[in-house]
Amino acid sequence: MANDAILEQSREGPIAHVRLNRPDVRNAFNAEVITALTRTFEELGGDHEVRAIVLSGAGPVFCGGADISWMRASLDLSYGDNVIDARAMSDMFRTIDRCPKPVIGKIHGAALGGGAGLAAVCDIAIASADAVFGFTEVKLGIIPAVISPFVLAKIGSSHARALFLTGERFDAKRAHHIGLVHEVVVADTLDVCVERVLNEILSAGPSAVAAAKALVARVSESSYTQSRDITAEAIAKQRTTPEGQEGLRAFLERRKANWIS
Repeated sequence: MANDAILEQSREGPIAHVRLNRPDVRNAFNAEVITALTRTFEELGGDHEVRAIVLSGAGPVFCGGADISWMRASLDLSYGDNVIDARAMSDMFRTIDRCPKPVIGKIHGAALGGGAGLAAVCDIAIASADAVFGFTEVKLGIIPAVISPFVLAKIGSSHARALFLTGERFDAKRAHHIGLVHEVVVADTLDVCVERVLNEILSAGPSAVAAAKALVARVSESSYTQSRDITAEAIAKQRTTPEGQEGLRAFLERRKANWIS
């Protein structure tokens, strides 16, 4: 499990809470944080008792991007070491993005650089109205390369062009408009809104939720010809599982399915 000094974990029944815990540096990334996030999401993804994961940040900011000390150390890295460093970060985002559990991002304060990348890999991102976002890498003479596959999948190339090239900061309203976040709420209602989403997830079939998430990823990377078979096989498989059978019977019999408490 992760070191609580950099990444806190807690459980509320089937809900896992993962909180970045470096408020003194705006929950910034470094090599240890990247390793901890990767391992944590790998473990939670394989935990059958977990139904959803809430990702948040301690202190006044969700995630301010890369740690200054980590960036300073990168000045002395060779090209090859920089590639290794970047691949590890890419693997972290990919692990969160493809985690079979729904990931809900609870975003407040700021999500900048890699922090905005974290928002992009959350299945459902809910932001406080006062949150600030930005793909600010070009302001430092670098580029948002590692996060780009995940951000482009979320906001498209048109918005990426405007925001990657300027590095400008933007508010939660614009983040919602471009699809980076799904809801914007008053700060003191953030927990209530996250709870509402969690209740919706808990009312759904656990394996169906995982299958639906996997389906989105597979179909988005496929041609229609490929997706025709993928989708037909996916629904046929899910309909014939015990969960699929129970869900359909419960609906027809006008009762709660057995996974709903």
